[in-house]
This record gives sequence, C-alpha cells and structure tokens, in this order.
Amino acid sequence: MTEAAGHVRLLLAVTVVILGVQALGWLFNRLRQPRVLGELVAGILLGPSLLGLIAPVVQSYVFPEQVVEQMNSIAQLGLVLFVMLVGLEVDLTGLRGSGRTVFLVANASVVVPFGLAFAFALIIHPTFGGGAGSVEFAVFLGASMAVTALPVLARILQDVGLEKTRIGRISLLCAALNDVMAWLLVGVATVLAGAGQPAGIVRTSLLTAGFALVMAFVVAPLLKRWARPPWWTVLVITAFCAWISAQIGVHAIIGAFVAGLVMPRSHVWRDGVRSRLEFVVTALLMPLFFAVVGLTTRMGELTTGGWLVAFAAIMVASLGKFGGSLAAARLAGESWRDGTALGVLMNTRGVTEIVVLTIGRNLGIITDTVYTIMVVMTLVTTLIAAPVLALLGKSRARLPKCPEVGDAERVP
Repeated sequence: MTEAAGHVRLLLAVTVVILGVQALGWLFNRLRQPRVLGELVAGILLGPSLLGLIAPVVQSYVFPEQVVEQMNSIAQLGLVLFVMLVGLEVDLTGLRGSGRTVFLVANASVVVPFGLAFAFALIIHPTFGGGAGSVEFAVFLGASMAVTALPVLARILQDVGLEKTRIGRISLLCAALNDVMAWLLVGVATVLAGAGQPAGIVRTSLLTAGFALVMAFVVAPLLKRWARPPWWTVLVITAFCAWISAQIGVHAIIGAFVAGLVMPRSHVWRDGVRSRLEFVVTALLMPLFFAVVGLTTRMGELTTGGWLVAFAAIMVASLGKFGGSLAAARLAGESWRDGTALGVLMNTRGVTEIVVLTIGRNLGIITDTVYTIMVVMTLVTTLIAAPVLALLGKSRARLPKCPEVGDAERVP
C-alpha cells in the first residue's frame, strides 16, 4: 500500500472507529457502565478477535497494519492531552488532611498486588513463561498488576460523576503515584531481561523527583503570574513535559499529568483550555486509542487453559489491588464505604496496563498469550467498578455533555 493510499485508508478506519465506539459507548452507558469500556470493547470487536474471524478480508482492508500504526500515533497525542485535562481538574487544596490516606493507599496498592502477582507468575511460568527467565517474568507481571491506569480511572470518574469528590481526587493522586512506581518496576524487569542497566533505575528515580520539584516550585509560581495566557501555551507546556518525562524513563502521561497539576486553577485557564480541547480529545482522540488497544488483542488465541489462567489473574489482581487499598484506607481512618470505594477505583486498569504489557511483549518478557490474558484481566477489573460504586451509593452516573457551539468564543 502506497503512502497516499494509507492516508486515505486512515480516513475510512477513523470513520469506522468513531461509529463503533459511539454505538458501544451508548450501549454501555445504557447498561450503566462507563463509556470507556464500550470504547475498549468496540476496538476488540473491530479487531482480529471478532471482525477478523467473521470477515477477515474486510478487517484487513479497513485496518491494515500501516493504518493501525498511524492511528496509534494520533491516539498518543490524545492520551497526553486527556491526562493533562485530568491533572487540570485535580484541586490539591481539597485534599488537605488526606495525606496519610494518599501515602498509605498509594504504597499498599503497589506492594500488595506486586507480591501476590510475583508468586502467581512463578507458578504459571513453566507453562506460560515462553523464553523469559522466571525472575524477570515475575517482576514484570508484578509491575503490570500493580498498575492503576490513570486515564481510564479518570474517564470512569467522569462517567459516574465522582471526578470532583474527595475520594475521586485521592484515587487520581494514588493512581499517578502507582504509575511512577510501576514504571520503575518495569525498569527493573528490563534490566533483569538484559535490556537495561541498573544505574538507569536510580537515574530515573532521581530525575523524576527533580522534575516534579522543578514543576511545583519553579514553573507553577511563574504560571500563576500569567493572568490571561494564550491557550496554545498549554499545548506547548503539556507536550514539553510529556517529552521530558519520556526522556527520563517514565511514560509521557506522567509528565502530562504533572503539567495539568501545576497550571493555575483560575476559570480563565480551566474554561479556556477545556472549551478548546475537551470535545476533540474525548470524542475522537481517546476513542482512537482504545480502539487501537482492541485491534491488537487476539481473544481467539486463548485455549481453555488460557481462560483458566485469565480467571486466576483476575482474582489475584483484584485481591491485591482491592484488598491492599481497602486495608490501607481503613488504617488511615477512612470509613468502610470510602475504603471500599477507593479499593474498587484503584483496581481499575487500562491504558497504562496496556502500554506496560506492550513493552513486555516487544522485549520478549511475555508472550502473546500472556498479553491477551492480561488484557482480559484489565477489562474485567475495570468492568466491575461502576456496578460496585453504584451499590455503595457512590455513583452519580450521567451521560457526558459535549460543549455547546460557541463556548470557545465566550471564554476570554
């Protein structure tokens, strides 16, 4: 396929993806599930797991490898912008007095699932380990199960109406800290697999801390002096911070989240940025990302044994994340209901999980079968979040609103 033909085919693929994610998003919303799950499932149905089985010629024509790669490049930009918008909405002043909860939950929700997943990985390694050594395989699976996917969690909070609540803000901060720790663990796994250097882990830790301090104590005060900034400066800051964090060795979404956190909380900043970016990001770019995830997942390759391991992985992941977070929240003095809600929210996975798994697959640490098993675990642990929150009385599910035409013009 020529380059020109690839660009034209991309337009067809985007059209199909938008129709698919809107239809599945609507359906899941009617079922009182977050729309983001519909977007993930839409990608799986449009990929080799379903469309590729019943109409392989159609699937390969609409979604050839070159087009999927182009969609992924566009989707990465949407992912960065979305996480920045999430950080922009987090009001740290509303978390005063919650530092103990954040510290305990953030750490317990990594340590406990990592330990359980490490043991689980050693058990399944003889059958599903492929050519990877048992230690790097176990460390990598531990890191992937310790993840709480910040972008997916943010979408769920938006869909159920909890993004501005105390519990919602605590979960977002804990998820961001989880992602940083998970990337450090991924670094350990790559070193063990012979694809990295031990000094790189120390370097990444120090540079991450330095980056956060500079943003908090240098960049944030400078931005507060800028009363009416051109809205495009937000794009520059976000892109540069994402690039910096990627160069440091953690994912670009960490830098984007920090960029959103340090921006002023004035209505001029928030309303101006949201009115110009939110609709395009949530209606086009993020659905493209979730569709790409589904297009690279092959459910049909799982045997009976694979599905049994997937079920076991769901149990191990949920016990570690939910149980560890709940215990830490109770230790911090939270109520049973709030602690349970935090455990459910921290047990959601998605974007970061998939990115980590993709790295492991590319490095040969995990096989395609294990990749698919972990995607199943990701979908199920995310799927149970909304119903449990509703049972706890924490959900205020609503349809997301699109900005009205002309909103951008009314913002100074």
